Amino acid sequence: MGQLLDKLQGKEWKRREIKKITDRTFDNLINETGKANLSFEDLYIAVLLVYNEINKCLPGPHFNPPSKLEVKTLMNECDINLDGEIDREEFGTFMKRLTSSTIIVVSQKLIITLAVAPTVAMLTKRATERVPGVGKVVKRLPNSVYASLVTLAIVVFQNARQIDR
Repeated sequence: MGQLLDKLQGKEWKRREIKKITDRTFDNLINETGKANLSFEDLYIAVLLVYNEINKCLPGPHFNPPSKLEVKTLMNECDINLDGEIDREEFGTFMKRLTSSTIIVVSQKLIITLAVAPTVAMLTKRATERVPGVGKVVKRLPNSVYASLVTLAIVVFQNARQIDR
């Protein structure tokens, strides 16, 4: 239950998840390469690994990683000490800037699912009560159950559309 409540908190939860993913990726690459900082090639591999994890862990559509040119440009902007490599602090800043649009897209989907869907459900309940056969069942359902069922249907529909793409 606690995990569900964390997910409902929105942007902060996504930032924590992305921070965990980026820290784990940085540590793994540093351990594999044996270097203290990431070169451009290592950084691009890290970006691919982070986006792979984001696509697995965060709800929403598939997010394509940026091109090498975009990574190189952002690397130059985030390389504070101008040594041509990215250290842990620079990597955190780099990933925060790189994934900011990802957080916005995921947040928008959560807002639609958790706020708009129940509101629409309650607005349409009266119309559904007038449908022959179904109306009697809908009248007996408590508002919270009806809103939950409609929200669940919208989530299933969103996920089905995402799979079709």
